[in-house]
Amino acid sequence: MLLLAAAAILPRLFWDAAPDTAADLRNAGIVHIAVPAARADAWKGTSGITIEIADPKGAVKMTAPSVDYRANQGTATRAPWLNANPWEFLRHPQGTFVYNVAGQQAPLAAAEAFSYGANALLQSDAAGLQPLARMLEFLRGVEPADLPAVADIGFVDDGSDDAGEVLNLMVRGNLLVQLVPKGGHGRKLTVELGTKDYPRGQAAQNPGALAHLVRANLTDDRRGLRIYGSQVVLGRLTAAGNRLRLQLLNYAGGDRKVDGLRVRVLGRYANHRIAAAGSPGEQLLDYTVETDATEFTLPELKTFAVIDLSK
Repeated sequence: MLLLAAAAILPRLFWDAAPDTAADLRNAGIVHIAVPAARADAWKGTSGITIEIADPKGAVKMTAPSVDYRANQGTATRAPWLNANPWEFLRHPQGTFVYNVAGQQAPLAAAEAFSYGANALLQSDAAGLQPLARMLEFLRGVEPADLPAVADIGFVDDGSDDAGEVLNLMVRGNLLVQLVPKGGHGRKLTVELGTKDYPRGQAAQNPGALAHLVRANLTDDRRGLRIYGSQVVLGRLTAAGNRLRLQLLNYAGGDRKVDGLRVRVLGRYANHRIAAAGSPGEQLLDYTVETDATEFTLPELKTFAVIDLSK
């Protein structure tokens, strides 16, 4: 069956092989693929596989999501380096994205793209097919929630490499940021490189220090999201009215689960539910509703979790 359009919110496997590989896909649990136009006719009518036509040419090329622990490097910090792409989604909100991922990177990439509602194609190897299929099955079961992003910081992006690196580091520090036009306001803090508060020279020489300065100026008390107990977990927060959704991604993924993850979000939310990939039936612990914030503990995070809170 040929599908000319598919739900953009779900990442798709881009498959450039011939239909004689259909059994491998079915055995792995893959039921839908994107194929180049030249392969479409050959794939029509293939049992158990639906297709759409896609062309990754011109798509934004994404980094394979992972963690570099830098244990043997003489750096000033031993903090793990996250190879993460959310800053690219922020820079190209209408873009098409393509990942080239292997093995356990495939489900990480799918979850990352899903959390931002990105139009993403994934190219993977044989080892990635089954993990990817399991993640896609989980994502198909997540209740849709068309909620706007929560942002504490408005960032004026001039498109430069310096601005891109600062944006990347802010997102990697779980600072909730959204791009705004020059002169744009309406956030708790507005950041623009080249101003007195945020010198461009500092962004070029030490973008990490500038990202820390942004956090200090915002203050932790005003942060909409704070994550304790891990340096490899990133969160995305969306909300409207009485509802909030938090999506958590463990960039270590695979067998490196995170235990005892403590989370704080601004706002009072009495009700909650969670869906965690690979951890059916998981429950939030030590759930506390404070005067102006809600805190809870996620017992374990394998790869991806979606937490819905409501008042």
